[in-house]
Formats: sequence, C-alpha cells, structure tokens
Amino acid sequence: MKTPHWFLKKTPMALILWPFSIMYYGVSHLVFRIKGTHPYKSSRPVICVGNILAGGVGKTPIVREIATFFDSPVVMRGYKQDIKNGRTSDEALMLSRSGLQVHTGNRKSNLVLLNKQKNDKTPIVMDDGFQNSSIYKDVSVIVFDESIGMGNKFLLPAGPLREPRSALARADAFIIIKSNNKKVNLELPVDKPMFFAENETIVPYDKKQNLIAFAGIGYPKKFFDCLTNVVVKRAYPDHYQYTDKDIKELLELADKHNAKLITTEKDWVRLPPYAQDKIKYAGLDTKIEDKFFDWLKERVN
Repeated sequence: MKTPHWFLKKTPMALILWPFSIMYYGVSHLVFRIKGTHPYKSSRPVICVGNILAGGVGKTPIVREIATFFDSPVVMRGYKQDIKNGRTSDEALMLSRSGLQVHTGNRKSNLVLLNKQKNDKTPIVMDDGFQNSSIYKDVSVIVFDESIGMGNKFLLPAGPLREPRSALARADAFIIIKSNNKKVNLELPVDKPMFFAENETIVPYDKKQNLIAFAGIGYPKKFFDCLTNVVVKRAYPDHYQYTDKDIKELLELADKHNAKLITTEKDWVRLPPYAQDKIKYAGLDTKIEDKFFDWLKERVN
C-alpha cells in the first residue's frame, strides 16, 4: 500500500485514528512481553539494524554496508507478500546482488541454522526485528532519515511509529541518514551514540537527459527529489509488483516525452527481465562515518 499522507503531519485523519493507535500499542506491547519471556540467544553475535517507523527510512543500504564490512550473513523476514507468493523479497535481492549471503523467512530458524556452522564466528546481521523480542540482540542500531524524522510522532495507524519513542531506550546507537530536507523533530536519547550516513544517488544518464521517474517505495518523494530533469513522476504502492500493462504504459510514456525511464534498485529487481533490459535504476552509494565501525567492532568484540 502507499504510505498514508497523514503519516508526516497531524492531519484530521491522524487525529481520528489516534484512539486506534492506543489499541494497536496495547496489543503489540502485550505480544512483545510474551515473546520476550525466553529469547533465543545466538552463539554468534547478532547485530540488529532496525527502526521504529513503518518502513521507508532507507535501512537496507545501511544493512548492506554493515554486512559487507564484516562479511556477514543477513537474516531477514522478507516482505510478507513475497513470501506468500513464493518470491524473493526485493530487499533480499538487492543484498544478494552485492554478494551477500541472505536468509529470508523465520529469523530464529535461520539463526539456528547459521549457528550450526561451527567454524564461522562472524557476526550475523539482522535486517529489521527491533520489535522481535523472541531473539536476543547483542547490538541494536536504529536508523532514521533526516527528511522524515519521526513523521507526525503518532503510532500506527495514526502515524508511522511502530512503538512509542520511549522504546528507543532499548537501542545501543542511532544512524542518521543526512538529507538536504532536514527535519527538526528527532528527539533522541542523549546517552546513546549517534552516527551519520550520507547517500549519493548515481544516475546512469547524462545530466541533460529528460527522465520519467517511477518508484514503489515507502516515501517515493525522497527518490524523486534526488533527480533532475524529471518530466513525469509515477508513485506506486510500496513493494508493488509491476504488471506487463504497467511497463507498457511506462514505455509509451517515455516515447511520448522523448525521455528515459529510471527507478530505484529496489523497484528494478522486481521488474521482469525484458523490462530490466529497457529500464535503468539510480544506484545508491551509502557511506557511514568511519567512527561508527570503530564503535561497532568494539561492541561486537
């Protein structure tokens, strides 16, 4: 589904849904407490890279950087619709394209499997799962995007938060992805280390080339704002599975405007092979400051 517009502002719709947020938190907190009674402890260090927002903060590139640094396997649930249909999730495809070992599905089962590799003591990176209390994490890193912050600061479904901000006390550190459209609503615990990351969008076309940009991600505006010479923008629901009809319409639109089609890597991996041959994606070069890895190595060791 598309990210609701009220997630970023306290609109009348957000206020109407606020009572349901209390119910959502009550149920989710109860489940968290029950599952956390006897958490599974991995014999290999587990680095959890999570968030408290319902997607869209750019966590997957951070996971890729950390897993690449340690040459670690990644465990992730994968998007539920992909698992249901027997497809590999787009995040898993992105990570595996980088040469990483990726295990999707039940995280605990995958951790048990990886712990049987007796000769391998490298850390395991867990993509998401900060809200999964059934697994003990040696390190929990929470990712934020400056352009999104904490949205309207309401819990689901009135806002984007999975948990109240008090849950950040469980985190060990924060990574803030810098943005030109910085928000000022990041009120993070002062007793936790904070690190910064920067994204550079790599466009595979000449700067003068007209573009038609499309994306099915949590916050497509983030992607569109990174591009220039965009004559048409098309936003689809997050994790959208493109049909032949969609692709035909996009190709016809490109011909009409004498433009090139461009999308995100996350969208590109969901396209069928014939469409991948005709459409390019904008790469994302993510750099986390060096002192984060110094801190992380010390915590893991």
